[in-house]
Amino acid sequence: MASLPRRIKVETRELARDPPPGISAIPDGENCRYFQVVMAGPAGSPYEGGLFKLELFLPENYPLSPPSVRFLTKIFHPNIDKLGRICLDILKNQWSPALQVRTVLLSIQALLSSPNPDDPLANDVANLWKSREQEAVLLAKEWTRIYAME
Repeated sequence: MASLPRRIKVETRELARDPPPGISAIPDGENCRYFQVVMAGPAGSPYEGGLFKLELFLPENYPLSPPSVRFLTKIFHPNIDKLGRICLDILKNQWSPALQVRTVLLSIQALLSSPNPDDPLANDVANLWKSREQEAVLLAKEWTRIYAME
């Protein structure tokens, strides 16, 4: 971690010492800007009981630019597309250098608890969520069972 900016070193240490509840973010041994993330599906959500793998990458100009994050585990969610990309304001136009990796991960976890079909990335999922929410929730639970439970 010698050539990494101090900010990344500090955040990495804090994530290891005091991880957010239900989330582990481990820097890759080869590239300390790349994190392997495992996020537990929040209690009371259709994703409860699932363990979701994500990748998080800190760009060269972090913290001036947001990290790029995507789900590696398939998930049925209106704000996450088939490629695992996430529609979340703080990963785009609402990013601020005051935010940290921890904040980003907690925000993604909160998005699992409160899907927002009015700002979708997966339009087909969002349309089902809006028109037949119970069916969408059942599909989200089923995908969680199939793809996120060992």
